[in-house]
Amino acid sequence: MKLQFPFIQLPLSFDAPALAAEIAALGEGAWKPHPNHLPGNSMLPLVSVGGDADNEAFAGPMLPTPALERCPYLRKTIASFGAVVGRSRLMRLAGQAEVTRHVDTGYYWAERTRVHVPIVTQPTVRFECGDAAINMGEGECWIFDTWRQHRVLNDARESRIHLVVDTVGGAEFWNLVARGKPHHLAIPGWTQDRIAPGGSADFACESNNVPAVMTPWELNTHFGLLFGESPDHPNNVLLRGAAQRLLRAWRGLWAQHGEAPEGRAAFRDALHRFMDEVHDPGLDVVLRNDVDWYTAMLTLVASNAVRDADAPVTTSNTGEYGVVDRA
Repeated sequence: MKLQFPFIQLPLSFDAPALAAEIAALGEGAWKPHPNHLPGNSMLPLVSVGGDADNEAFAGPMLPTPALERCPYLRKTIASFGAVVGRSRLMRLAGQAEVTRHVDTGYYWAERTRVHVPIVTQPTVRFECGDAAINMGEGECWIFDTWRQHRVLNDARESRIHLVVDTVGGAEFWNLVARGKPHHLAIPGWTQDRIAPGGSADFACESNNVPAVMTPWELNTHFGLLFGESPDHPNNVLLRGAAQRLLRAWRGLWAQHGEAPEGRAAFRDALHRFMDEVHDPGLDVVLRNDVDWYTAMLTLVASNAVRDADAPVTTSNTGEYGVVDRA
């Protein structure tokens, strides 16, 4: 999600050693390779489709995994965000390893904030986002602008473990963010609420996350982001014209069919006509985050604009044009 600042610290703090003890009790067998097989990166699923730790899908009802059910303080930590929770993991970065520089342009992250709670870390671990670089301390709580280029460097010998929660938020969560502190500002009297171990808590999970057909209003929002992040360029006129034609066709089809399966072929035809218009290297525009417009449009719009009528909602391939997971 695009944010006003690279990093915002939320007014929460946690007992990192207590969280680390719960995680250690799960054992090494609970950890899995990073889905993109990034060297030195591993993960432990906490919330996934159907609570299945082996399901890396973005679409479908999200539930706690068996590992999270065994960790009451970890559940209480997630519940303290006051958010509707989506895919969530523990992310481990080995010593002398990195999360390479990238931007989260995929559809799932366009409207989701990524919450980080460092559980095991060292003062030299550096998290970079845009032009900013910080160290997230153990037990702190942070969100960051995933639309900017970002990476993580662990130059220590020990591994770094973060709780990473993807969420669309909710009223309580965004009230919490409003009490947050941008990384570069000192706010007199700013305090954090301490969430101590003991007891447990429940939280709401996503049940609706990837549409069968995007509404024209959602489609317009995504194009608004893409063109809002496009620098002045002669090709913008052509790209905007193609997008406008797609939106006009989409509004008419939506009024006629909505999400009904019998209308999806017509939506797909409109999308293909648009793709034929913009699939030209000569039309390329590089966004302000250094991602080219076409690539961002593929992952943000085309991959999820319309789903096959008979495709199960739990499929990991949520669109014809593919999904990139660089979590």
